[in-house]
Amino acid sequence: MAASGAAGSVSAGSAEHYALAIDAMGGDHAPDAVLDGLEQAADRHKGVRFLLVGDEERLRAGLATRPRAAAICTIRHTADHIPGDMKPTAALRVRRASMRLAIDAVAAGEADGVVSAGNTGALMALAKIVLRTMPEIDRPALAAIGPSARGDVVLLDLGANISYEARNLVEFAVMGDAFARAVLGLTAPSIGLLNVGSEELKGDERIRQAAEILRDSHVGAQFHGFVEGHDITAGTVDVVVTDGFTGNVALKTGEGALKLVGSLLRQVFNSSIPARLGYLLARPALDRLRQWMDPRRYNGAVLIGLNGVVVKSHGGTDALGFAHAVDVAMDMVTHGFNDRIRTGVALLGQRPAMQKQAAAG
Repeated sequence: MAASGAAGSVSAGSAEHYALAIDAMGGDHAPDAVLDGLEQAADRHKGVRFLLVGDEERLRAGLATRPRAAAICTIRHTADHIPGDMKPTAALRVRRASMRLAIDAVAAGEADGVVSAGNTGALMALAKIVLRTMPEIDRPALAAIGPSARGDVVLLDLGANISYEARNLVEFAVMGDAFARAVLGLTAPSIGLLNVGSEELKGDERIRQAAEILRDSHVGAQFHGFVEGHDITAGTVDVVVTDGFTGNVALKTGEGALKLVGSLLRQVFNSSIPARLGYLLARPALDRLRQWMDPRRYNGAVLIGLNGVVVKSHGGTDALGFAHAVDVAMDMVTHGFNDRIRTGVALLGQRPAMQKQAAAG
């Protein structure tokens, strides 16, 4: 190990344990955005060690001007990385890529989780194959946090599963509950199933079966019932559960709506001299709104249900966004996220409605 304040080097098989393995070469602005993000995150995670995987020469040069990041990082060298446009099937064959080695470190028990801003499809494919789904879970899900009128809201699945069964929605709900507890600090997050209406008879048989199981489960007191699209931003519930197809459409629609609002505001305030003067008067409030809606605050989608923590940072994010992704991963690691899932699924299996569904499947 190197002296305190300087990043050391480590070879595969090191006995040291790391909280997170970081894919230093993933993302549009790697490795600078990654290192800048770790420099910010270092103040919040003092004493924790991160395994930084990537080109050692470039990383050492970058860490030389980022002392706080250098103090918590150890470098594992590789010259290979996965480009953003590489297909997942091709990425599986790049065994020495920074993303692959970071995931391998989690599989080997060297690190508890991985953070990457690299190729989303490659990260999902590699994580599923290398880490594998937890024995208690049928399918993993992609989860993220977004803004609502009442605070932050968890939404899953966001695209990991296009097809689904009732059991999957139930497991997503349990995983969403664990995620909200670990990352948002909620003691009893409310849960809703996204549907075409709030009435009990709405939706197809799968979603109605999932609702029946959840009402009978250990999270039954937290289960709100069915929610609609507008309930996501209204903050009707803390956790919104849906299938991957619907969730991805909802996510992209929400992102588009935010961009539209921002564009319209710029047009309005640039439309005339009085409007520009109005902007100056409203600027403090608009700055608070901008900070609240800043997508970097919500950076860090999580592939949950695997044997390890996997956080995907947006590829184009800056230092602040990457630091938030690291914070999400650390919250999950320090709060025993996967243990919460195992406990929740075990409790599910004890309920008659879930046993009936399992027998039917």
